[in-house]
Amino acid sequence: MRDDEILTRISALVDEEHQLREKLSAGEVTTDDEHNRVKELEAALDQCWDLLRQRRARRGAGEDPDEAAVRPAGQVENYRQ
Repeated sequence: MRDDEILTRISALVDEEHQLREKLSAGEVTTDDEHNRVKELEAALDQCWDLLRQRRARRGAGEDPDEAAVRPAGQVENYRQ
């Protein structure tokens, strides 16, 4: 996945999170459903940010960014840019 594809994925995940919160406010989803999905979205975002960071670090070190790989959610949990 290229950097621009990762950034597009991040944007889509953030948009989905905002839509989900709007649905919760409108009573279209339950609190439990919203909480569970937000947790999944946050894990996916952590993985995306980690992958992007890996790619940038590899590029900066003169290595092939395409060798970066998605790591398990538990390994990158709560990653901050």
